Amino acid sequence: MIVRPGHGADPVATAPPRTAGCTSAEPAVARVHAGARSKLWLLANLAYPVVILCAWRWGSPRFVGLLLLALLWIQRAAGMGPLAASLRKLTPVDWVVAVTLNVASVAIVLTNSERIMRLYPSLVNLGLLVAFGATLVKGPSMVEKFARLTYADPPAHVVRYTRRVTQLWCIFFAVNGVFSVYTALRWPAKAWSLYNGAIVYGLIGALLVGEIAWRKCIMQPRAARQGAS
Repeated sequence: MIVRPGHGADPVATAPPRTAGCTSAEPAVARVHAGARSKLWLLANLAYPVVILCAWRWGSPRFVGLLLLALLWIQRAAGMGPLAASLRKLTPVDWVVAVTLNVASVAIVLTNSERIMRLYPSLVNLGLLVAFGATLVKGPSMVEKFARLTYADPPAHVVRYTRRVTQLWCIFFAVNGVFSVYTALRWPAKAWSLYNGAIVYGLIGALLVGEIAWRKCIMQPRAARQGAS
């Protein structure tokens, strides 16, 4: 017998059951989307130094400004995951930095100014200095945020160490920002692109490797000895 709706039938009971495959597919699709966004965010970050490195060859500040503006919005749209969620707790600082860089990019596009384009890397350093420095005023420090992705409740000595490392990065961004201004004002275009698009990232890599070596070879053995005593 066929039971028609309106004749004592329960619409929920007569609805076709959802298959288990549909339910299990939803997390898989979400993971695929998250992975794609993560890769897009990474590519946008890697593309920035390439744009600066190639700026002198293109000879069009307006074109460079358009690329920089596009990268900013791609980074903003693709930012996701635990790290992005952690950094978004600094919403006022994030907005100040984002607005500053967006205004600078738009100014490059509207004016086609090589001078503003050359000063852009120094504004990036200023933004990083503000973002890292703000976490020293109102913790946790920026490096501690990274550490908490691995250790939910880091011990006191780790908190102190991450604060010192954050201070070190603040010094680096301040010094590099000032030097970046010098290259923008005094160096030829090719040398400016080479430093701000390549050499500085070698310095960043050296600083990262040095910090890791110091932590592994000095800080961790020292903490182990103190814990054993």
